[in-house]
Amino acid sequence: MVKKYKIYLDVCCLNRPFDDQTQPRIRLETEAILEIISRCRTEEWELLSSTALELEIARTPDLKRREQVQEVLSIAQQKILVNSETSKRAIDLIDFGIKNFDALHIACAEGNADIFLTTDNRLLSKALSYSNNLNVVVANPMVWWAEVTDNFLEGEEDDPN
Repeated sequence: MVKKYKIYLDVCCLNRPFDDQTQPRIRLETEAILEIISRCRTEEWELLSSTALELEIARTPDLKRREQVQEVLSIAQQKILVNSETSKRAIDLIDFGIKNFDALHIACAEGNADIFLTTDNRLLSKALSYSNNLNVVVANPMVWWAEVTDNFLEGEEDDPN
């Protein structure tokens, strides 16, 4: 049986399909994200939302983009509520040098998601350098998608995380 991944996409990922697709990296990341979202739409996998995601998306100045991203996030089957425990964990992560919203997103994903995906190189680099202190795997969606589909094509059921 193929694993039903619980996936937390950060705001960078949710915005990626609406970015300039003329750059090869952006186009490839978009393709991976759209495939991931497609599997979430069919409920093969589960997209997670959070009040932190909703708050950050609500701050998007471009109304059309905000609506597009909110529409994608509307397929989420579970919403993680920010509480005192999540906020405290985010403060701990900020001490590692992770930015405020990023720390809050990781704190929301910990214990809820199998994978936290980001296209933000700085966040990914920080998360990888502190991976022993995180309770969720952080990855680039393109790399993660390639690993998961490669395992699937080979008939493996192992979790790449």
